[in-house]
Amino acid sequence: MGKHGKRYNNILEKIDVSKSYSIEEGVEITKSTASAGFDETVELHLKTSADPKQADQLVRGVVIMPHGLGKIIRVAVFVQGESVGIAEEAGADYVGSEELVKKVESGWSDFDVAIATPDMMSQIGKLGKVLGRKGLMPNPRTGTVVKKDDISRAINDSKKGRVEYKLDRTSIVHVSVGKVSFTAEQLIDNIKTLMYDIIKSKPNGIKGQFIKSAYLTATMGPSIPLEVSSIIEFE
Repeated sequence: MGKHGKRYNNILEKIDVSKSYSIEEGVEITKSTASAGFDETVELHLKTSADPKQADQLVRGVVIMPHGLGKIIRVAVFVQGESVGIAEEAGADYVGSEELVKKVESGWSDFDVAIATPDMMSQIGKLGKVLGRKGLMPNPRTGTVVKKDDISRAINDSKKGRVEYKLDRTSIVHVSVGKVSFTAEQLIDNIKTLMYDIIKSKPNGIKGQFIKSAYLTATMGPSIPLEVSSIIEFE
């Protein structure tokens, strides 16, 4: 393992690694120890008891953060006909059908969220190699394949701070919850909104404790262990 720099080690001295912190304490420590020359992203990492190899234990969902994520979200919408005007009026950054599909097929993916109507999915299916590996493939389960009447809502939700979470192959959920420039109250609100949704999505096949451990971290900072009891209170 590589050695950490002086700045990182100075931050680490302010954290009691033998202690687990409440959400409120974790947020305050994360904010107070952030010292990089940019607005660091704050992330929540949850170790679960779910088995990603079991189809009935997959953890996945979408939540709208009440305070957004502190960044501009670029939305691409794959639509045709009169839906094009609806998407443009709603503020989509990129809108199109065949020409947009061809652009993405060539390797372009300079956007954060992809939305499509059902009639475009036969064309979008060929974009799996580009969108799939980046987690951008439109999917009905995550609210990114929508009917014409729901296009505006889907775009607005994405712009506000729509976050998709899912279990990785090591049973961990990694989610951005904001920036260190957010107030403590904003970060706490985002975290609690996210946790309520994740706990609510606990698969029925999981018995016993769902969240095994939790950590809060900023981009350039160490992981801060959180009290699991402050996380599972949403159950």
